[in-house]
Amino acid sequence: MAFGAALIPILFSYGGWQNANYVAEEMHDPQRTLPRALLLGTSLVVLIYVTVNVAYLRALGVPGLAATTTPAADAARHWFGATGDLFVTAAIALSTFGFLHLCVLAPTRVYYAMAADGVFFEGVARLHPRYHTPSLAIVLQSCWATVLVLTGTYGQLLDYVVFADWIFFGLTVGAVIVFRRRLPGATRPFRMPGAPVAPAAFVLVAIAVVASVIRVSPRQSLMGVALIAAGVPAFLAWRRASGRAPNAR
Repeated sequence: MAFGAALIPILFSYGGWQNANYVAEEMHDPQRTLPRALLLGTSLVVLIYVTVNVAYLRALGVPGLAATTTPAADAARHWFGATGDLFVTAAIALSTFGFLHLCVLAPTRVYYAMAADGVFFEGVARLHPRYHTPSLAIVLQSCWATVLVLTGTYGQLLDYVVFADWIFFGLTVGAVIVFRRRLPGATRPFRMPGAPVAPAAFVLVAIAVVASVIRVSPRQSLMGVALIAAGVPAFLAWRRASGRAPNAR
């Protein structure tokens, strides 16, 4: 369990690949482009992450790395002095700003799709007349992100995110396994490499991660479950309303 808990921030570092799925509707030839984006993008992140950690180990050693909470700045200071420390700090700030753009802009496509299907506020499905973006969804996402920032520490928010992410990562990949069995003749836009062993291993890892978060951070896990569960009655209510008046929107 301790090992699984230690993987939480590491898995978050590898995350972000799922956001490419949100904009699949806006891609040219998504059946070809999306798998390439997922595989190449994730491989590049893995390569950079592992290479950077090798550099940290060479600069600080295992004891030094274990004793610091700012390995990037410490390693840069070790090699380049105060200038390196300042450069890495600025680079991290810039990277964080870019990641915030990703988190705020990409998931809004989910709200847009839900509204278009009649299971969320109708106005969220409207596009901006000039930029053709789901502007109201972006505003809602930005406001909710601000609320979360003001209500918890970075570590607490990280537990919420990883906990929820890996529940749905596991369910999504598990659904692929189920569909392959139930619909063997269905059209497959692309083949999953290593199936069925790779997806089964992924589901097991997802279960282990979620179990580790529950064991190490039970309070945050409970709050994460509450946030997820709060959407169930809202979804059911909107779906019933949409079913009674399918042409209302």
